[in-house]
Amino acid sequence: MNPSFGVIIPMFNEKSGAKKCILEISHSLNQVDWTYKIIAVDDGSSDGTSDILNSLLEANQNLEVIIHRRNQGYGGALQTGIRKAHDLGLAYVLFMDSDLTNKPTDIMHFYKKMQLGVDVIKATRYSEGGRVEGVPLKRRIISRVGNFIACRLFKLPITDPTNGFRALRTSIVSGLDFKEKGFPMIMEEVYLLASMRLTYENIPVTLSNRSSEVRRSSFAYTPKQLFNYLKYPLMAYFRIQRN
Repeated sequence: MNPSFGVIIPMFNEKSGAKKCILEISHSLNQVDWTYKIIAVDDGSSDGTSDILNSLLEANQNLEVIIHRRNQGYGGALQTGIRKAHDLGLAYVLFMDSDLTNKPTDIMHFYKKMQLGVDVIKATRYSEGGRVEGVPLKRRIISRVGNFIACRLFKLPITDPTNGFRALRTSIVSGLDFKEKGFPMIMEEVYLLASMRLTYENIPVTLSNRSSEVRRSSFAYTPKQLFNYLKYPLMAYFRIQRN
């Protein structure tokens, strides 16, 4: 295995936090011995996010910037990042949001599991050592209940299937046939992985609320969104093939 990985970060109108995100992640990766790339995907931003990212290229040779002229959604941005990681020959991809609600220092815990050759590494808020800070109670309840249901239906050794902070072997994820372009790609991914014989590890993390310095999250806790998440564990449980 080529000892390497890419940190894929989708961004949409994140001008106020883009530089801080890249710099903090870069600092955390100073301890890494493997080859790595930070793959920032500007997903059709109109606020100058791409200008900020491009201004960081000269000082950071490990940074790759990809710009979508039109917004393709969270899932679309990640798929672009996956293709780039595959083309670069990187062994793993690690998906991380740009708002730093997850700590860049936690990447080192993923790195240690990559070194052991684990196939799928998931951050978890819901096992010993994991927690949530500053997130409104309603969102915490919905997330906790949704994860409880998903865990029982997927029957996989992961405790936080809806968590988007995760790492996978590039050879596995690049071969998945994704249909989702939005946030439900996270659950579609687990659904597609559930039929494979893979190794899993959970990384306890602390999830914090999105800073007031950056724009509000585009994720909405609507009935439609919740259905689009939970349909995948239901399909896995009843062994329903996706169209």
